[in-house]
Amino acid sequence: MSAHSVEDIKRQSGRLRGTLVASLANQITGALAEDDQTLIKYHGSYQQDDRDVRDERRRQKLEPDFSFMIRTRTPGGVVTPAQWLKLDAIATTWAERGLRVTTRQAFQFHGVIKRDLKKTMQAINAALIDTLAACGDVNRNIAVAANPYLSQVHTTVQAQAEALSKHLLPNSRAYYEIWLDEEKVAGSGEEEEPIYGALYLPRKFKIGFAVPPSNDIDVFAQDLGYIAVIEDGRLAGYNVSVGGGMGATHGDPETYPRVANVIGFITPEQVIAVGEAVVTTQRDWGNRAVRKRARLKYTIDDRGLDAFKAEVERRAGLTFAPARAFAFDHNTDTFGWSQSDDSMGDDGLWHLNLRIIAGRIWDRDGLRHLSGLREIARVLDVEHDRAVGAAPEFRLTANQNLLIANLDAAQRDIVDALVREYGLDTHVAASPVRKAALACVALPTCGLAMAEAERYLPAFVDRIDALLTKHGLDGADMHIRLSGCPNGCSRPYLGEIALVGKAPGRYNLMIGADHRGQRLNTLYRENIDEAAILDTLDPLFRRYAGEREPGERFGDFLVRGGIVSIDSTGSRTLPLELVA
Repeated sequence: MSAHSVEDIKRQSGRLRGTLVASLANQITGALAEDDQTLIKYHGSYQQDDRDVRDERRRQKLEPDFSFMIRTRTPGGVVTPAQWLKLDAIATTWAERGLRVTTRQAFQFHGVIKRDLKKTMQAINAALIDTLAACGDVNRNIAVAANPYLSQVHTTVQAQAEALSKHLLPNSRAYYEIWLDEEKVAGSGEEEEPIYGALYLPRKFKIGFAVPPSNDIDVFAQDLGYIAVIEDGRLAGYNVSVGGGMGATHGDPETYPRVANVIGFITPEQVIAVGEAVVTTQRDWGNRAVRKRARLKYTIDDRGLDAFKAEVERRAGLTFAPARAFAFDHNTDTFGWSQSDDSMGDDGLWHLNLRIIAGRIWDRDGLRHLSGLREIARVLDVEHDRAVGAAPEFRLTANQNLLIANLDAAQRDIVDALVREYGLDTHVAASPVRKAALACVALPTCGLAMAEAERYLPAFVDRIDALLTKHGLDGADMHIRLSGCPNGCSRPYLGEIALVGKAPGRYNLMIGADHRGQRLNTLYRENIDEAAILDTLDPLFRRYAGEREPGERFGDFLVRGGIVSIDSTGSRTLPLELVA
């Protein structure tokens, strides 16, 4: 690997240019130069290799089977039917494994080889979507509640998220020069970065906009959260939360997941000022010496929440008002058809939320989901051309599902028929556990993965459903999350039950989070295989079946039953033996 630190690479990159042009032109290898493998992240791509064949290729004295993952910048995951068709064409032309919906409401394309990378990037931009800042030490894709019930609120919140996303983009023209062939101008490589500075952020940064009572984006897992305050059906402003984050390192107590703190209320007009102030404070205060301690959550714990809040107020030129009342009742998605609330002055249009297991949209293993959504997009694209009022759109959810939004009654009938024809109505027969489960990509492409996640999810859910049936718990609603490593892309530490990869076929079993995304779970059993996981859950399910109170969720039962205990902050659980 490169002898340079990430901070050195950023400093010497010429504002994210590095030697990417030369690396892309090098036909001898399917890889990029080592420092460029870091810099390409800021352009929205990761270099990966197929770990399933890594050993065999090594034996054959071949280099790894390199390819690239590309991630879009799509704030709130909203795209038009026409854009969907273009992204579908990209996936079927240059990528492998179809389209994938991420837990940040972006699309990921996997398996793009180096010689096709620039063509793929250009095709994404031709769809009026880009990948700039989708990865790297910058603000990532902004998550937005997919709420279909208050359409006017969603429109307002979505617009604010898009404006903030644009405001926080890097100022460098490197992306446009390298991928879109724009000419270099005087000063290229020395552009002023008023928000990010010469070294960008110490680590990645995540922002989310939630609309209660749904916490479908897990706002308390975000570095910066905006919690919409709705009064009389209109957006009054936002409660601001800071310091959430899921990443950790096995066996290192200096790293840990954390839920965010609410620090006050702002008006809609103050969103960008607060966003810039939080980002620049983290830029200047974040730990650049120890990268694993560089996220905002550690900055706040090291400096103190009050000091951080005061600095943000100073930079934003405002004083936070006291936080206003809000309540979340769940952090999952609601499936099937729903209608906007006409009584609130909304449009009464129809919306359909479809379950996409682990976010993977493809035609494989008897599925025709990619083809079905392509046909729906074609129909809605024609309808879009003659639409009056809100146009049909696709919204990716932060729970890896797909909402087809803004349909009138006639469009609903057409889409409903296509959903049945192509078998997209998997939510109808799916158990609550299957509908709520999340998984990261993990093997074979993620270089950090220690165990399976996406590929293991369907089988593991089958095992859990069978165990629930054994105890008469059919239909029990539980959140299960799988992560191939402790970095937490699938937000496992907010799962009522979660597996965090430790080694091939072995996981840490985490239990005890709530169902609203407000309380972390705890390590219950370490480094165990599937048989031990099921043997551990079996008596817990038996107790839950016999001792639960009406409507009591599994995570809350574990607390009330004394199996785990909540710490003094109320934001995380502890195994009973660790409670003082």
